[in-house]
Amino acid sequence: MPRTADHELRRSQMAAATHKLIAHAGLDAATMAAVAREAGFSVGLVQHYFASKDELLLFAYKQMTEHQLTRVARKVAEGEAARQPIRAILLDCMPELWPLDEARRGEYRVAKAFHARALDVPTVAEVARETATVVRGQIARAVENGKECGEVEVQTDAERAALELSALIAGLADELYSEPVGGQGARALIKAAEAILEDRLGSYFPGECHHHDR
Repeated sequence: MPRTADHELRRSQMAAATHKLIAHAGLDAATMAAVAREAGFSVGLVQHYFASKDELLLFAYKQMTEHQLTRVARKVAEGEAARQPIRAILLDCMPELWPLDEARRGEYRVAKAFHARALDVPTVAEVARETATVVRGQIARAVENGKECGEVEVQTDAERAALELSALIAGLADELYSEPVGGQGARALIKAAEAILEDRLGSYFPGECHHHDR
């Protein structure tokens, strides 16, 4: 009998196949049969793990958002280990959610497809809300930490700052997707987006961290 690890691996492989199909051709392309072909499994095996297409799509969406948040968390941990200012850490990790290469452009397309689906499917909407809440919560926590270390003015509203910055990241992602990766237009747009983000972060984190002086 397959081990639990085998089950999880198969589910992950099916989710990855679903992600690839949606990234290239949209939600309608991710049928159970197409996912089975892409993953190298039989349709029956896919149906063994996922009772419906909706269940498979939801699992794939959750896995993608978890991977994104894990990458961001890794960058945050690396920045903290290097004793970087909070402002610098955010400037490094926030663009992880931008479509800056083919892999992240695929994530952008998948996310957009599911955001549209979230308008009509409550379970998808809940995942989207949870992910947005996590992102805003992490930014708000960074602002509160900035108050403690001296980077952020004490009267700053952390929740409002988190809402503005998360909306800024999402809006800039939309603009960045409009240019193909690698072109001159894309490079100019990325540079402008980075400058905008740096400017807004500077307005919220104008001070210097006193903890690193200890």
